[in-house]
Amino acid sequence: MSAKELLKERAGYILSNLLSKGGEYGEIFYERTRTSRMHLEDNKIDKVEWGEEEGVGIRLIKEGKTYYGYTTEITYENLLEVAKALARGGGHGPVAIGKRRIVGWTPVIIDPDEKDLGYRATLLRRANEKARSYGDRVKQVLVVLMDKTRDVMVINSLGESSEDLQKRVVFFTEVVASDGLTLQRGYESVGGTKGFELFEETPPELVAEKATKRALLMLSARPAPAGQFAVVLSGEAGGTMIHEAVGHGFEADLVQKGLSVYKGKLGKKVASELITVIDDGSLQGKNGHFTVDDEGVPSQRTVLIEKGYLVGYMYDRLSAMKEGKRSTGNGRRQSYAHIPMVRMTNTYIASGKDNPDDIIRDTKGGVFVVKMGGGEVNTVSGDFVFEIMEGYMIENGEITYPIRSATLIGNGPRVLQDVDAVGWDLGWSIGTCGKDGQGVPVSDAQPTLRIKSLVLGGTEV
Repeated sequence: MSAKELLKERAGYILSNLLSKGGEYGEIFYERTRTSRMHLEDNKIDKVEWGEEEGVGIRLIKEGKTYYGYTTEITYENLLEVAKALARGGGHGPVAIGKRRIVGWTPVIIDPDEKDLGYRATLLRRANEKARSYGDRVKQVLVVLMDKTRDVMVINSLGESSEDLQKRVVFFTEVVASDGLTLQRGYESVGGTKGFELFEETPPELVAEKATKRALLMLSARPAPAGQFAVVLSGEAGGTMIHEAVGHGFEADLVQKGLSVYKGKLGKKVASELITVIDDGSLQGKNGHFTVDDEGVPSQRTVLIEKGYLVGYMYDRLSAMKEGKRSTGNGRRQSYAHIPMVRMTNTYIASGKDNPDDIIRDTKGGVFVVKMGGGEVNTVSGDFVFEIMEGYMIENGEITYPIRSATLIGNGPRVLQDVDAVGWDLGWSIGTCGKDGQGVPVSDAQPTLRIKSLVLGGTEV
């Protein structure tokens, strides 16, 4: 009997013991993963990781507190012991059975589980060859391919049962170029919940080309000036700003702990009327997509800001229970060994009505950001510092020379209030979101945006 079959057959007994000494909610979370990661660096494949893992987490929510245990020894006797240990005793508690069942999966055309390591290695070599073809100024090339198949099942004391088979692919190229005087870095990534058909849509050569051209361009860039500037964020820049500087502030657990700048602002105007912010885990193909979250709640579209007004937060089961609300499908965990918490999925600023080209033409002077880099954010205040990986100056409505060694310094909520133009385009980026030591896959997006004024940190004397 497989682990999943065992759990389906015995879940009622395990959950009954889990709730034997009281509790508002009990849950069994099963996970089996197959993970592959391959690196190519210095013209050779230097790291190959391939592994499978299976485990079960059991959770009890009692009087607003979480009690959690997990195991990789999936036997009925062992699972029963975990449940009794969390309940601090044995016996029987009230559980419902068979009220709702959901089964989901990721549709793929080229299934990663059917491809060997040689197939993966060819994809990496294609990207490396393309990057190296740009000449001797290309000093270092790193190409990474990661793919994961994740089979999850959630059975809870409310009588709900959910299964989801998730497949996800992430691919990136990082290039370091030098002219003998300076080193510059270029980076580009693609990915999502799909199979290797990703590379039919976006060949590895195209990813490498973008990363390489970005690094080479920055060699000829001028040092960035410092001061206050109008800033146009390209849709191509992705949603780093919305995710890092603003998104975490909409997570209900942080709001409830007083760790969000948006605490107590529900129903109030917090952004320009041009701004609508949405989190939507149901967007197929995006990196943060799933059929059900890691608590068995169906993915859904949650509007956070509507035309400038804060209209909602993201909830998992625990934070929702504290306010008598429903989960918004934002309960996520890194693995069976971790408790779920409120996390973003696919978070974006909705498209507007402005022509992106007109936004630039209407900007007399400022900065045009094509690609964002890393940064730091304070979720309590919203203050941030972000690196600009690829940026240009705007002069008299035209994009002129590229700049380097530039940072954007500001405040997330203030940025949303200072947006005065929103394009009709929408550009996506992928990433891994970190919170409390856990990482989960996400996507974020924005259209072309103009911010009236933002501090540019530069090095120009």
